[in-house]
Amino acid sequence: MTAPDRLAALVTGATGPAGRAVAARLLRDGHRVAVNSSDPGRVAAVVDALDAPRDVVAAAGDLRDPAMVADVVARATAAFGRIDVVAHLVGGWAGGTAVDALEHDEVRRLLDQHLWTTLHVLQAVLPGMRERRFGRLIAVSSPLAASPGPRGASYAIAKSAEEILLRSVAREAAADGVRANVLVVRTLDDERSRAAQPNAKTASWTTPDEVADAVAWLVSPAAEAVNGARIPLDGRS
Repeated sequence: MTAPDRLAALVTGATGPAGRAVAARLLRDGHRVAVNSSDPGRVAAVVDALDAPRDVVAAAGDLRDPAMVADVVARATAAFGRIDVVAHLVGGWAGGTAVDALEHDEVRRLLDQHLWTTLHVLQAVLPGMRERRFGRLIAVSSPLAASPGPRGASYAIAKSAEEILLRSVAREAAADGVRANVLVVRTLDDERSRAAQPNAKTASWTTPDEVADAVAWLVSPAAEAVNGARIPLDGRS
Protein backbone atom coordinates (compact mmCIF):
# COMPACT_ATOMS: atom_id res chain seq x y z
CA MET A 1 0.00 0.00 0.00
CA THR A 2 1.15 3.54 -0.74
CA ALA A 3 1.48 5.69 2.38
CA PRO A 4 -1.66 7.75 3.06
CA ASP A 5 -1.24 11.48 2.60
CA ARG A 6 -2.46 12.02 6.15
CA LEU A 7 -1.18 9.48 8.62
CA ALA A 8 -2.98 8.48 11.82
CA ALA A 9 -0.47 8.30 14.66
CA LEU A 10 -0.57 7.03 18.22
CA VAL A 11 1.95 8.90 20.36
CA THR A 12 2.57 7.21 23.70
CA GLY A 13 4.25 9.04 26.55
CA ALA A 14 2.73 12.09 24.90
CA THR A 15 2.63 14.21 28.05
CA GLY A 16 6.43 14.23 28.31
CA PRO A 17 8.64 16.76 26.50
CA ALA A 18 9.48 14.47 23.58
CA GLY A 19 5.91 13.24 23.25
CA ARG A 20 4.50 16.75 23.12
CA ALA A 21 7.07 17.77 20.51
CA VAL A 22 6.38 14.71 18.35
CA ALA A 23 2.61 15.19 18.52
CA ALA A 24 2.93 18.87 17.58
CA ARG A 25 5.30 18.10 14.68
CA LEU A 26 3.06 15.39 13.24
CA LEU A 27 0.12 17.80 13.37
CA ARG A 28 2.14 20.51 11.61
CA ASP A 29 2.96 17.98 8.91
CA GLY A 30 -0.75 17.44 8.32
CA HIS A 31 -1.22 14.16 10.18
CA ARG A 32 -3.67 13.13 12.93
CA VAL A 33 -2.64 12.18 16.43
CA ALA A 34 -3.99 10.10 19.31
CA VAL A 35 -2.40 11.32 22.54
CA ASN A 36 -1.61 8.67 25.15
CA SER A 37 -0.36 8.69 28.70
CA SER A 38 -1.57 6.97 31.86
CA ASP A 39 -2.84 10.24 33.39
CA PRO A 40 -6.16 11.39 31.85
CA GLY A 41 -5.80 14.93 33.24
CA ARG A 42 -2.38 15.43 31.68
CA VAL A 43 -3.58 13.94 28.41
CA ALA A 44 -6.50 16.37 28.34
CA ALA A 45 -4.11 19.27 28.95
CA VAL A 46 -1.91 18.25 26.02
CA VAL A 47 -4.93 17.86 23.76
CA ASP A 48 -6.12 21.35 24.73
CA ALA A 49 -2.66 22.82 24.14
CA LEU A 50 -2.42 21.25 20.68
CA ASP A 51 -5.69 23.01 19.82
CA ALA A 52 -6.62 20.84 16.83
CA PRO A 53 -9.94 19.24 17.82
CA ARG A 54 -10.55 17.62 14.44
CA ASP A 55 -7.12 16.02 14.27
CA VAL A 56 -6.33 15.10 17.90
CA VAL A 57 -8.00 12.56 20.17
CA ALA A 58 -7.32 11.81 23.82
CA ALA A 59 -6.45 8.15 24.44
CA ALA A 60 -5.37 7.87 28.07
CA GLY A 61 -4.57 4.43 29.45
CA ASP A 62 -1.90 2.45 31.26
CA LEU A 63 -0.04 0.51 28.58
CA ARG A 64 1.17 -2.05 31.10
CA ASP A 65 -2.39 -3.41 31.05
CA PRO A 66 -3.27 -5.15 27.75
CA ALA A 67 -6.98 -4.49 28.29
CA MET A 68 -6.29 -0.75 28.55
CA VAL A 69 -4.10 -0.94 25.46
CA ALA A 70 -7.00 -2.47 23.55
CA ASP A 71 -9.18 0.45 24.67
CA VAL A 72 -6.54 3.02 23.67
CA VAL A 73 -6.19 1.50 20.21
CA ALA A 74 -9.97 1.23 19.85
CA ARG A 75 -10.42 4.94 20.62
CA ALA A 76 -7.74 5.98 18.15
CA THR A 77 -9.17 3.67 15.49
CA ALA A 78 -12.70 4.92 16.08
CA ALA A 79 -11.51 8.51 15.60
CA PHE A 80 -9.24 7.99 12.56
CA GLY A 81 -10.26 4.66 11.05
CA ARG A 82 -6.81 3.14 11.51
CA ILE A 83 -3.39 3.56 13.13
CA ASP A 84 -0.52 4.04 10.67
CA VAL A 85 2.19 5.16 13.08
CA VAL A 86 3.19 4.42 16.65
CA ALA A 87 5.74 6.72 18.28
CA HIS A 88 6.41 4.90 21.54
CA LEU A 89 7.93 7.45 23.91
CA VAL A 90 7.14 5.98 27.32
CA GLY A 91 9.85 6.95 29.81
CA GLY A 92 11.09 5.58 33.10
CA TRP A 93 14.55 5.10 34.59
CA ALA A 94 16.11 3.57 37.69
CA GLY A 95 19.73 3.00 38.59
CA GLY A 96 22.44 3.33 41.18
CA THR A 97 22.54 -0.30 42.33
CA ALA A 98 25.13 -2.95 41.53
CA VAL A 99 23.92 -6.22 40.03
CA ASP A 100 24.61 -8.26 43.15
CA ALA A 101 22.35 -5.95 45.17
CA LEU A 102 19.73 -5.38 42.50
CA GLU A 103 16.13 -5.69 43.66
CA HIS A 104 14.06 -8.00 41.49
CA ASP A 105 11.06 -5.69 41.76
CA GLU A 106 13.06 -2.89 40.14
CA VAL A 107 13.88 -5.11 37.16
CA ARG A 108 10.24 -6.18 36.86
CA ARG A 109 9.05 -2.57 37.05
CA LEU A 110 11.34 -1.42 34.24
CA LEU A 111 10.51 -4.44 32.10
CA ASP A 112 6.84 -3.58 32.58
CA GLN A 113 7.53 0.04 31.63
CA HIS A 114 9.62 -0.61 28.53
CA LEU A 115 9.30 -4.19 27.26
CA TRP A 116 5.71 -5.01 28.14
CA THR A 117 4.18 -1.66 27.16
CA THR A 118 5.92 -2.00 23.80
CA LEU A 119 4.79 -5.58 23.27
CA HIS A 120 1.19 -4.80 24.21
CA VAL A 121 1.02 -1.89 21.77
CA LEU A 122 2.71 -3.77 18.94
CA GLN A 123 0.39 -6.74 19.30
CA ALA A 124 -2.61 -4.41 19.23
CA VAL A 125 -1.64 -2.45 16.10
CA LEU A 126 0.38 -4.87 13.98
CA PRO A 127 -2.50 -6.96 12.58
CA GLY A 128 -4.14 -3.87 11.08
CA MET A 129 -0.88 -2.53 9.73
CA ARG A 130 -0.08 -5.84 8.07
CA GLU A 131 -3.55 -6.08 6.60
CA ARG A 132 -3.28 -2.56 5.14
CA ARG A 133 0.36 -3.24 4.20
CA PHE A 134 1.61 -0.04 5.78
CA GLY A 135 2.91 0.84 9.24
CA ARG A 136 5.62 2.80 11.00
CA LEU A 137 6.80 1.82 14.48
CA ILE A 138 9.33 3.98 16.33
CA ALA A 139 10.68 3.76 19.87
CA VAL A 140 13.23 5.81 21.75
CA SER A 141 16.05 3.92 23.44
CA SER A 142 19.37 4.64 25.10
CA PRO A 143 23.05 4.00 24.38
CA LEU A 144 23.01 1.95 27.59
CA ALA A 145 20.98 -0.75 25.84
CA ALA A 146 24.09 -1.65 23.82
CA SER A 147 26.84 -0.42 26.15
CA PRO A 148 25.63 -0.59 29.75
CA GLY A 149 27.52 1.31 32.40
CA PRO A 150 27.96 0.43 36.04
CA ARG A 151 24.97 0.34 38.39
CA GLY A 152 22.34 0.62 35.70
CA ALA A 153 21.58 -2.98 34.76
CA SER A 154 17.81 -2.89 35.28
CA TYR A 155 17.33 -0.01 32.84
CA ALA A 156 19.80 -1.43 30.31
CA ILE A 157 18.08 -4.81 30.42
CA ALA A 158 14.66 -3.28 29.81
CA LYS A 159 15.76 -1.03 26.97
CA SER A 160 17.77 -3.73 25.23
CA ALA A 161 14.73 -6.04 25.41
CA GLU A 162 12.59 -3.30 23.88
CA GLU A 163 15.11 -2.81 21.08
CA ILE A 164 15.22 -6.52 20.26
CA LEU A 165 11.43 -6.54 20.08
CA LEU A 166 11.34 -3.65 17.58
CA ARG A 167 14.14 -5.05 15.47
CA SER A 168 12.45 -8.46 15.41
CA VAL A 169 9.25 -6.87 14.11
CA ALA A 170 11.33 -5.08 11.48
CA ARG A 171 12.37 -8.44 10.06
CA GLU A 172 9.05 -10.23 10.51
CA ALA A 173 6.78 -7.56 9.00
CA ALA A 174 9.00 -5.95 6.37
CA ALA A 175 7.27 -7.76 3.49
CA ASP A 176 3.94 -6.39 4.77
CA GLY A 177 5.05 -2.78 4.43
CA VAL A 178 5.78 -2.26 8.13
CA ARG A 179 8.95 -0.47 9.21
CA ALA A 180 10.26 -0.51 12.79
CA ASN A 181 13.17 1.59 13.98
CA VAL A 182 14.82 2.79 17.19
CA LEU A 183 16.06 6.30 18.00
CA VAL A 184 18.94 6.36 20.47
CA VAL A 185 18.94 9.31 22.89
CA ARG A 186 21.60 9.70 25.57
CA THR A 187 19.94 12.54 27.51
CA LEU A 188 16.78 14.40 26.59
CA ASP A 189 17.58 18.11 26.65
CA ASP A 190 14.11 19.31 27.53
CA GLU A 191 15.44 22.56 29.08
CA ARG A 192 17.68 23.36 26.09
CA SER A 193 20.79 23.25 28.29
CA ARG A 194 23.00 22.28 25.34
CA ALA A 195 22.46 25.68 23.76
CA ALA A 196 22.50 27.65 27.02
CA GLN A 197 25.52 25.89 28.55
CA PRO A 198 27.59 24.31 25.75
CA ASN A 199 30.20 21.92 27.09
CA ALA A 200 31.50 18.38 26.62
CA LYS A 201 28.74 16.91 28.77
CA THR A 202 25.79 18.56 27.04
CA ALA A 203 27.18 18.12 23.51
CA SER A 204 25.58 14.68 23.16
CA TRP A 205 22.17 15.71 24.52
CA THR A 206 19.13 15.67 22.24
CA THR A 207 16.29 18.19 22.24
CA PRO A 208 12.64 17.15 22.00
CA ASP A 209 12.43 18.94 18.64
CA GLU A 210 15.29 16.81 17.31
CA VAL A 211 13.42 13.68 18.34
CA ALA A 212 10.35 15.06 16.58
CA ASP A 213 12.35 15.80 13.42
CA ALA A 214 13.66 12.23 13.37
CA VAL A 215 10.18 10.78 13.82
CA ALA A 216 8.82 13.02 11.07
CA TRP A 217 11.51 11.75 8.71
CA LEU A 218 10.99 8.09 9.60
CA VAL A 219 7.27 8.29 8.82
CA SER A 220 7.89 10.09 5.53
CA PRO A 221 8.29 8.42 2.12
CA ALA A 222 11.98 9.39 2.21
CA ALA A 223 12.60 6.73 4.89
CA GLU A 224 10.81 3.87 3.13
CA ALA A 225 14.06 1.86 2.94
CA VAL A 226 14.98 2.38 6.61
CA ASN A 227 14.01 -0.65 8.67
CA GLY A 228 15.46 -2.29 11.77
CA ALA A 229 17.83 0.62 12.26
CA ARG A 230 19.29 1.90 15.49
CA ILE A 231 19.65 5.60 14.77
CA PRO A 232 21.85 7.62 17.15
CA LEU A 233 20.75 11.16 18.00
CA ASP A 234 23.76 11.85 20.22
CA GLY A 235 26.40 12.35 17.58
CA ARG A 236 27.81 15.74 18.57
CA SER A 237 30.16 14.38 21.22
